Amino acid sequence: MLNVNKMPTTNLDSHAPHPSTTWYGPPAPTSPRQHEGESRPVAGLDRIDLKILAVLQEDGSLSAAEVAEAVGLSQSPCWRRIQRLKEEGYISKTVAVLNRYKLELRAQLFVHIKIVSNDKHNLQEFSQAVRSFPEVMECHVVLGVYDFLLRVVAADMDAYHKFFYDKLSKIPNIREVNSFVAVSEIKSTTALPIRR
Repeated sequence: MLNVNKMPTTNLDSHAPHPSTTWYGPPAPTSPRQHEGESRPVAGLDRIDLKILAVLQEDGSLSAAEVAEAVGLSQSPCWRRIQRLKEEGYISKTVAVLNRYKLELRAQLFVHIKIVSNDKHNLQEFSQAVRSFPEVMECHVVLGVYDFLLRVVAADMDAYHKFFYDKLSKIPNIREVNSFVAVSEIKSTTALPIRR
């Protein structure tokens, strides 16, 4: 049972140190199959496709004409390629990346979670609860001592304490929580290291 009487600290916060088993998640999805007769060296994409993706992941607001100019292609073929990349799922969505400091969300924490029993029901229950928390930016199943790794943002530590006690600690079957405060951010990017 999670000990909610102990305040999460700015360094390390450990609750009820009991051992638990480690849940090994499903294998990573495989890349799309390459079509026969096509010469596409990386994940079914050719060099121009990769150039388009590299340009768009740096600035998704660019028009097809601007992307075409950046990759050395005429507008119509470039537009068709962009549409295909969207249809095939290489571009999952186009969003605006907001500045959390401007929005006064200055606290960022990485939280290790260990659950009591990592059977299917408990994993699904935890996952469903976490998806409903807007403070949780990312949630990953991890291998090793802990079961989940969360990235959480909040206005400040008081706001994180409130999130911890009002939301996170109320999820059933949590055994241990370790909260690590990010003091400064050295690198943050949404750009994937694709080869061109």
